[in-house]
Order: sequence, then structure tokens, then C-alpha cells
Amino acid sequence: MMLVPWLQRALARSSPFRMSLFGALAAFLVYSSMYAFRKPFAVATFDGMSLLGVDYKVWLILAQTLGYMASKFYGIKAISELGERGRALRILALISLSWLALLGFALLPPWLAIACFVVNGFPLGLIWGIVFHYLEGRRFTELMGSVLAASFVFSSGFVKSVGQYTMTEWGVAENWMPFVTGLLFFPLLALSVFLLNHLPAPTPEDRELRAPRPPMPLAARRAFFNTFRPGLLILVLVYMMLTALRDLRDNFVVEIWQGLNITADPALLTRTEAPIAVVLLAMMALMVLVRDNRRAFFLNHAIILGGFALSAGSTLGMLAGVLAPVPWMILVGTGVYMAYIPFNTLLFERLIATFRYAGNVGFLMYLVDSFGYLGSASLLLVRQFGQLGHISWLDFYVRAVLLFLSIAAVLMLLSLAYFRAKLNEQGGAATPHPST
Repeated sequence: MMLVPWLQRALARSSPFRMSLFGALAAFLVYSSMYAFRKPFAVATFDGMSLLGVDYKVWLILAQTLGYMASKFYGIKAISELGERGRALRILALISLSWLALLGFALLPPWLAIACFVVNGFPLGLIWGIVFHYLEGRRFTELMGSVLAASFVFSSGFVKSVGQYTMTEWGVAENWMPFVTGLLFFPLLALSVFLLNHLPAPTPEDRELRAPRPPMPLAARRAFFNTFRPGLLILVLVYMMLTALRDLRDNFVVEIWQGLNITADPALLTRTEAPIAVVLLAMMALMVLVRDNRRAFFLNHAIILGGFALSAGSTLGMLAGVLAPVPWMILVGTGVYMAYIPFNTLLFERLIATFRYAGNVGFLMYLVDSFGYLGSASLLLVRQFGQLGHISWLDFYVRAVLLFLSIAAVLMLLSLAYFRAKLNEQGGAATPHPST
């Protein structure tokens, strides 16, 4: 994509903070637009439709999750070896392919349309890695990463509201609604990708503060993994459970609200997700003020543990009748995302900076993400085929929150102990560097 001269000059003259705000906004818009091609179908219920005795919507979610998971395993290589050339065109090409799959879903018979959701999920799974490739290894990566992460929460509810609106107000059929929603967001996608592609490369000062972020061929990936193997395995297990919980809420939010005897109208979906996005954005962005990389790395562990406590505590309060359904949905969602969001930017960004290891966040994210979506698919299969079909989605979600977060809390304490020991083992070799 050709650069606009005046925009290029303006960004070159901007302060690092202003340039970071520009990058954060562009990344937020790109990823929010991507969600319009992935999540709107979740508000459709496909009542009365089933295949081989399994609810049709479950087939769609499973198909998309399998495609998304496959792309994450592929992304371990593709994203960790990614260079700067052609990133913008890749984003547009991948999302266009996903959009064509939604057209196939609208036109093909239901049994064949399920395969379209595998095709829809695969290209979308690579978008995060390409977008974050623009942002990592900078003085204000936390700020930009926090805004990008907030798009996970805000856009998921917002695009579902748009999808719901097209059905209730425009009369769009359930099978056409995902394609129509993508059509509405495609102009914004193209503009935001164009803007993101103008973000200048990291400066020498950025590389000094946060360590270089070179592409990682196979040998480099193996060396990194072997260096931190026990800690990374622990984080993979935690992330598997977090991804499963996040996807369960995301994909079956309408059914969970129905279990609470509340109709999930478009306004409710946005109203309950927006406060979560605001709280998390503020909390994560403030991490840029923590100058010591080592301290910030362990503070991320504390934030994750705090998220576990908030989700589990609010769920126990709801079961005891102390907490009403709407506040519970906001608080349990806030807690899950408090734990989930640090994995997507801050935890691995600071891990690399703390240990001064020449690598990139893309490798680490796609390593944990691939197994995260494996966990999500496994949970869905257990719910559907593991003699648990009689349990409502609300009850299943509540039980999963309490069980998974209890286990995850123990694992995060083990992670904290491991990485502290690793630093002590190096005898202070991993000198922390200021982030601002």
C-alpha cells in the first residue's frame, strides 16, 4: 500500500506517545472489524435445526473453532517468521477469504455450509499475529496492546448487536446475517488497515528498551522453548482453560442469558460488554507506567490471579443469591478477561524484555493460542458428547468457571515460582530495562 506523504511526515514528526495512540486506534479498528466476520453468527439460534442429533449451532461453532485452532498451529511458524513486507495486503486477503466463506454459508445447503465455517475460521486466526507484529517491541507496546485487547471485549458484543439488529430491523435471514454484517464493516476494515500500515517501525531506542524482535526460524523457536520449557507448559495449560471459558461465554451468550430468564437484545449485549472493555483498557494501559520489566512481568501474574478471584467470587455470590444476573455477567466477564488479556500482549512482551531474549511475541502467543483453542474445542465436545447434554449452558458455564479457575490459580502460582527461580538462577543477568 502506497504511503500518503502528509501522513507519513506527520507521524515522523509526532512524539512516541502520539504515534502510539495512532497505532493503538488503527489496531483497535482493524481487529474490531475482523470480529464482524467471526462472531455475529453467535446471536442466531437456528431453532429446530440439527444434524445427526446435534444442535446446528453447535456444529457451526465447532467447525469455526477447528479452523481457528488449525490456523493457530500453522501460525506458530508463519507468524513467528513474519517480516514487514506485505502485511497489510495479507490482512485484507485473509479476511476477504473468510468473508467469501460466509457467502458460501448463505448459499449452500446446511449440511455443506458447516464446512464453510472451517474455511471462515482459518484465515481469521492469523489476523492477531499480523496486527500485533506492527505493535510489539516498543516503548508504549502496553498502551497499544491494551487498546487492541479491549477490542476483544467491545467488538464481540458490538458486532453481535449489529448482527441482531440486521435480523430484527431489516429482516435479514439467519444464514445471510453473518455475510451482511461483514459487508457493513468491510469499508472500515480497509481504511483501518491502510492507517495501520503507516505506523513507523520501532526506533533504536525502542529496541534498546524492549530487546530486538527478529523473526524466529525453527532453531530459534526450539531454543526459546527449551530455555523456558516448564514455565511455558504451565502457561499453556492456564491459557487452555481461559480460552475455553472465554469462548463458551462468547459463543453461547444468548443461551446463558436465556438461562437467567433474560432476553439478550442488542442493547444488552453492548451494555454488558462495554464496561468490561473500559475497565480492562484502563488497567492494562497503566502498566506502561511500570518502568521495571521484571516487576511488570510479575505484576501481570498478580493481575491474572486477581481475575480468577473476581470471576470465582462473583459466581459464588450469584449462586448464593447475593448478586443479580446482570452484575454477575459483567463481573465474571471482567474477571475472565482480566486473566485472559495479559496473555495476549503484556505477559509475553515483558517476559522477553525481562530476560532480554531475542524473540517475538507472535511465537509465544501462537504457541499458547493453538492449545487454547484445542481446549475450547475439547470443552465443547465434552459438553455435547460426554453425557452432559442435559445440563443447561448457564449451569455448564458456572461449573466450568469454578473448576477451571481453581486449577488455573494453582498453576499461576507455580508459574510465578518458576520464573522467579529462573531469574535467581541467572544471578541477575536478566537486568530489567525501563519501559518509558
